Amino acid sequence: MSPTVEGSAHTTAPSAPVLAAYSYCEAITGAQARNFAYGIRLLPTDKRQAMSALYAFSRRVDDIGDGTLPADAKLARLEETRALLGRVRDGQVDEDDTDPVAVALTHAARRFPIPLGGLDELIDGVLMDVRGETYETWEELEAYCRCVAGAIGRLSLGVFGTAAGAAGAERASDHADTLGLALQLTNILRDVREDAGNGRTYLPTEDLAKFGCDEGFADGRLPAGADFAGLVHHEVRRARALFAEGYRLLPMLDRRSGACVAAMAGIYRRLLDRIEREPEAVLRGRVTLPPHEKAYVAVRGLSGLDARTVARRRTRRTA
Repeated sequence: MSPTVEGSAHTTAPSAPVLAAYSYCEAITGAQARNFAYGIRLLPTDKRQAMSALYAFSRRVDDIGDGTLPADAKLARLEETRALLGRVRDGQVDEDDTDPVAVALTHAARRFPIPLGGLDELIDGVLMDVRGETYETWEELEAYCRCVAGAIGRLSLGVFGTAAGAAGAERASDHADTLGLALQLTNILRDVREDAGNGRTYLPTEDLAKFGCDEGFADGRLPAGADFAGLVHHEVRRARALFAEGYRLLPMLDRRSGACVAAMAGIYRRLLDRIEREPEAVLRGRVTLPPHEKAYVAVRGLSGLDARTVARRRTRRTA
């Protein structure tokens, strides 16, 4: 059963050291989260703080995987981070701890029913990156995406909760997971060249071979006969199906949590639209949205337009 969380904090107001820890996490989120930050600005204070703590911890894990340390050192750092997560889970981090991210995450986990095991899954996914794993099929890539993104969706739902009386709330966790997959597949398409330049290829090997793109494209050039547009459109269709399923989550959330999710997901859907219109753009560099467009998407989410649009589409499909 998905957690139901309404209103604000479930504990007393945070102490000064905890507030300082949350401020540290919010500064990290504001400086580095880009798309994520537009959504969580729409949340009430307690939920925004908790989401910032989740982001700051997740960012630490990602930075280890993406950093320049040797693989053995990365593996050791990831296991140290897993041990820290164990301390957070067991309530062994107090407000005087010197690690503000751990302090904030510990407080957030007391405030909300956050399934912290999702952060273990994130670490597992980054370990796959460090080991240089590749994915032959979509099913294999999907398992990776569930670790690094589906888990984040489920963690976030622990903060958002489901609205009282929401129909189908027992499936909320599945929808949050699926929405995470949609966002991650969009990320993979957006970062194709950057990842290839770093020696990483996430798209399924069988898809690359099917469209003649299995020789790589780190330099932005394709082998003769490659159908890169066909490859991109194939993955875009897959991502759109995931978005359609994941967006079923929106009516299950309270207004501000739904606005947060709609803003974050809406930014990625617009990125997907751009990639679909001009597939080769991702070979020239990272495709992004200008700040004014992200702000528009956030306002649209707060107004409930995305949730109503999803509901209308579902009604048409079932009519």
